[in-house]
Amino acid sequence: MELLSTPHSIEINNITCDSFRISWTMEDSDLERVTHYFIDLNKKENKNSNKFKHRDVPTKLVAKAVPLPMTVRGHWFLSPRTEYSVAVQTAVKQSDGEYLVSGWSETVEFCTGDYAKEHLAQLQEKAEQIAGRMLRFSVFYRNHHKEYFQHARTHCGNMLQPYLKDNSGSHGSPTSGMLHGVFFSCNTEFNTGQPPQDSPYGRWRFQIPAQRLFNPSTNLYFADFYCMYTAYHYAILVLAPKGSLGDRFCRDRLPLLDIACNKFLTCSVEDGELVFRHAQDVILEIIYTEPVDLSLGTLGEISGHQLMSLSTADAKKDPSCKTCNISVGR
Repeated sequence: MELLSTPHSIEINNITCDSFRISWTMEDSDLERVTHYFIDLNKKENKNSNKFKHRDVPTKLVAKAVPLPMTVRGHWFLSPRTEYSVAVQTAVKQSDGEYLVSGWSETVEFCTGDYAKEHLAQLQEKAEQIAGRMLRFSVFYRNHHKEYFQHARTHCGNMLQPYLKDNSGSHGSPTSGMLHGVFFSCNTEFNTGQPPQDSPYGRWRFQIPAQRLFNPSTNLYFADFYCMYTAYHYAILVLAPKGSLGDRFCRDRLPLLDIACNKFLTCSVEDGELVFRHAQDVILEIIYTEPVDLSLGTLGEISGHQLMSLSTADAKKDPSCKTCNISVGR
């Protein structure tokens, strides 16, 4: 039987966090003959691995020939924000069950995307299931070392400046390494209604009245839900003044929450005053997208311990947790 031509000119497009479309060029004489495609997909760090024989490595995709471009989805658990290399081979299945195969195409590289809004909405639904009842609170607070606040006073005009969010949480979160903000907490102790005296981030705490950061002129977005191989679960929310740069970033990427009615963090008017509540059973991490003036709050030393084990700095999400993972790339 006449040999097959080697596929070439691979094109990858329509890339999401867990799918992509692929096409290539082959000789016209092969179009009627090819019955199957073999697709070799590797994370980029494995790009030097040996090419496979399709019968020996059943995890590689063997697909019946369809008109190109073809969508690849669900054949692998593709991870978001991950670089991959891909090569293709065409084949004719013969009467004896063996395959006549072409040579391998060139290898091309691409990077999968972030979670889309629909994926974040799935995470939001999962977080809502365990958020628990709502407790009142009155301040947002930020714990850090004394030197951090001294630097803000001396070199930053008495302002806490936004900084780039790290890679903690879900690997597919569109905020990681992209959104600038200042992290705050708001969780309170059940028995006192006050912020806890312990902190993983430092012995000094800046407290600011909740209405300074969260009010009807603020938009609230859901950004992530994760855990770190522990029983604790974390939800990341973004507070962005309406029309701000951070608000414009979030508008296209994150689910918008109703500030007066959601399962995580609310601001509502009761008896003519703003009342604030947070979910009891998730630890909330609040990103405020604008600089914060230290003169709007108070700074003091806390009396508790520094619980480093609770730090979420660059924390890796547990990919096996059924509570906080969704059925797309981790």
